[in-house]
Parts: sequence; C-alpha cells; structure tokens
Amino acid sequence: MRLTQHSNYAMRLLMYCALKPDQPVRLAEIAEAYAISGHHLNKIAQRLAHIGVIHAIRGRNGGIRLAKEPQDINVGDILRQTEENLQIVECFSEKTNTCPLIHECRFRTLLQDALDAFLKVLDAHTLEDLIAHPECLKPLLGLSEQVAALSKAHQPQCV
Repeated sequence: MRLTQHSNYAMRLLMYCALKPDQPVRLAEIAEAYAISGHHLNKIAQRLAHIGVIHAIRGRNGGIRLAKEPQDINVGDILRQTEENLQIVECFSEKTNTCPLIHECRFRTLLQDALDAFLKVLDAHTLEDLIAHPECLKPLLGLSEQVAALSKAHQPQCV
C-alpha cells in the first residue's frame, strides 16, 4: 500500500501550520519550505478547508491557519479524508470485483485486517504527536534561525 502525494502533502501542510500557531501562513511559504508545487498545495488547502481543519484568512496579511488545536486533529481522520481510495485490492469494492473467490477468500480478509490495523495505529495519533519536537523540525523548514545556529553539540536529541 502506498499513500498518495496528496495525503503526504496534506500532513506536511498541517505540520507547518502547527509549527507557526501564532500567525497565518502563506501557501507559497509552505511550498518553498518543502520544495513542492504551490498549485498542488492550493488544491490540498482547499480540501483541508472543506473538511474543517484549516481556514483561510483573506487580505494582505492573510494565509491559512489551523481551525482546530493540533491535539484535536487526528492523523487517521486526515488520511481517510485525503485518500481517494483505501481499497488495497479490487475485491474491496463490489463494483470492481471480478474475483470468483470473493465469498470464501481469506486473502481479502487478511488484507482488510491489515488495513484496519494500519488505520488503528494512525487513529491513535494526532497532529500534536507529529510536531512533538518543534525544536528539531523548525530548523529543517527554515523556521528557527536561533536553533539552527546552535552547534551540533548543543542541539536537542531529535527522533
């Protein structure tokens, strides 16, 4: 199974906003920090706004910001909302299934159990968990010159 870039970028966008909670963030800033397409990021921001996890602020000093606190944004929920298709194999859909084993297939059941376990792990985490060490993430995104200037010997342990 492989998640789409859409979901990956959605999580990156949310993490960036969570690391700058006190100000609106421009999409161009996020696109530059991650070296990704601003056009693609705009579509993702529209989707995230539609599901209510970010909101747009119009005007000269506008941008986007989280509509909820990081601890209230569930990773599993975001992936369910941003992935178009979590059907690992065609037999997960009655519309596309062509397998004659559908009613007795243990492989399908195994894959469904694996998907459920995957989502259960993601459901146990929030955006807050993903940014638990902002002092490690901010320098990587160019958000913290002070931390980036520290010598390696004095930088925090990041994992």
